[in-house]
Amino acid sequence: QVQLVESGGGLVQAGGSLRLLCAFSGRTFSNYAMGWFRQAPGTEREFVAAIDKSGDSTYYADSVKGRFTVSRDSAKTKVSLQMNSLKPEDTAVYYCAAVGSNYGLRGSGTYDYWGQGTQVTVSS
Repeated sequence: QVQLVESGGGLVQAGGSLRLLCAFSGRTFSNYAMGWFRQAPGTEREFVAAIDKSGDSTYYADSVKGRFTVSRDSAKTKVSLQMNSLKPEDTAVYYCAAVGSNYGLRGSGTYDYWGQGTQVTVSS
């Protein structure tokens, strides 16, 4: 069973940066593509970024492109989301997710495993 644990959330001023980490355990990390999603109160969970099994391909929502960077560290079995130039509209609970496929990574329904989420709050 895959377990995912997010960390790194917090309160930051607009224009600031945060780095989220997702620790992966329970299965072979390189067999899973990883995604980041977020959910603000009263909204549906939305795609933020994803990285394929090898780390060669990354995908971003238009709203974060150029500001966020997703990467994976196979040795540490972690995936990170570097978030720069944060805006108040980035405020949400951020979730890490894993799937044993490289297809459909923008869809939340694709993923088999989810973390518990970490809160990111950006003040104006």
